[in-house]
Amino acid sequence: MIMKKLLMAAVAALMFTGAAIAQTGTRFTEDTFVNVQKAAEQAKKPIFVDIYTTWCGPCKYLANNIFPTQVVGDYMNATFVNAKFDAEKGEGIELAKKYAVKGYPTMLILDSKGEELGRLVGSSRTPEDFVQRLKDEMAKIEKK
Repeated sequence: MIMKKLLMAAVAALMFTGAAIAQTGTRFTEDTFVNVQKAAEQAKKPIFVDIYTTWCGPCKYLANNIFPTQVVGDYMNATFVNAKFDAEKGEGIELAKKYAVKGYPTMLILDSKGEELGRLVGSSRTPEDFVQRLKDEMAKIEKK
């Protein structure tokens, strides 16, 4: 009986820890692009859009090793309304065409009207490098 309680407590602790870890990374809005634009307008934030494909290795690296980290999540969640679209499915097909995406991953920084402010292409080796790339791109945008 004691072993069963200990095992259940351990499982609960692992589940809680996993949930806490999952919440520290980048929060991507799973909605239509029009609704993402509305959310950005209400939040008075630019939109970060990850245009990816399921077969793209660097896209998978970003999804598994960069976006889930706390340092990236802290910056991106405070700075942007974040969305991601598969360039080969649904709305992602039209967005990839509209923004002339030529390679993956392509990450767009847009205003709430959908006007492109900046873009990043390719992955980053570390979360810190990715955040620095975003900060550099935002600095360029602010100078315009």
